[in-house]
Amino acid sequence: MPLRLATFNIENLVSRFDFSGFKHQNRQDRVLRLYDVESKDEYERLEGARAVSLTDDTRQLSALAIAECDADILCLQEADNMEALDAFEYGYLYRMMGEGYRHKFLIEGNDTRGIDVAVMMREETRDGQKIECLNVTSHGALSYEYSGLFTDSVALTNQPLDRVFRRDCLELDLRIGGRPLTLYVVHFKSMGPGRDGADGRLSTMPVRSAEALAVRSLITKRFGEGIGTASFAICGDMNDYQERIEIAGDKRNGYTFTPKAETISALNVLGEDNFADNIVGRLPEMERWTLFHSRGPQERHLCQLDYIWLSPALSRLNSNTLPEIIRAGQPFRTPFPPGQDVPRFPRTGWDRPKASDHCPVVVELELP
Repeated sequence: MPLRLATFNIENLVSRFDFSGFKHQNRQDRVLRLYDVESKDEYERLEGARAVSLTDDTRQLSALAIAECDADILCLQEADNMEALDAFEYGYLYRMMGEGYRHKFLIEGNDTRGIDVAVMMREETRDGQKIECLNVTSHGALSYEYSGLFTDSVALTNQPLDRVFRRDCLELDLRIGGRPLTLYVVHFKSMGPGRDGADGRLSTMPVRSAEALAVRSLITKRFGEGIGTASFAICGDMNDYQERIEIAGDKRNGYTFTPKAETISALNVLGEDNFADNIVGRLPEMERWTLFHSRGPQERHLCQLDYIWLSPALSRLNSNTLPEIIRAGQPFRTPFPPGQDVPRFPRTGWDRPKASDHCPVVVELELP
């Protein structure tokens, strides 16, 4: 009884305009900086037109990436609200795929921009097994103090009663063809640019480490001594990596791609003691990336930020299963290692439009 499970950071699936760039230039889109905008009204008119014109192409590409996943259950990050999710599902996915994801789950989380984690599910798997959601729990209110995760490193940027999850950890109890599966859907704290010369990844790592520890603690408390036989998966954009592929060179002279393992990662705790299996880690090391990171020619790499971690029981049952990473929605500026380049979806641009800055990850699983 196969189940196709996917995760995808759809990148700012929003239902509102962001006009903050009129006062804060660092939030202003680059195309508007080409024009002399004299008033707030004029700025809002131009920004609205820019956003609408780009959004249709972007969401067609997002839908194409999701259609290629052909997932029964889709975990999403960066969804604004249920209205935006409904409009995207009906206006794009349903029209493109001929079938939709009738069941959707989203609980408003902690992100200051209003982007949330969400789950969309079909009513049945492709072979006709019923998909049921028995319970949905938000862990967005979990605090550092209550979870015992308020450390000295966390205290540099947080207070004891601050919430651990920057967005949420959404827990869903499912039954697929009568078989149980528990999903944990997350979107960890972003790495962000470093301040005052500090490394952005390292300075924000204590927050992500606390998030990863909190997820592990929630699962441990939930299943107790039965954790070895439990069926669970942790899905989402975790904004950290355990390895990366450094990129040097240029298009004219050729690129070089050099794998580099990271000794420190907020995600190490999820793999320790065989707690969970990062199924993307089964792919060859040059094929595990889901995002191209670039801050100019001197800082470029490919890395995995998007994960499906399987419980030991699920991992054993699917020991020969490999995931797929959908890269046809990547913009043309993304350098692909030799042999990996794929035909892009129609109308994909050099930088935009694109399906997302992230690649969807999908895996076909047997359930115990």
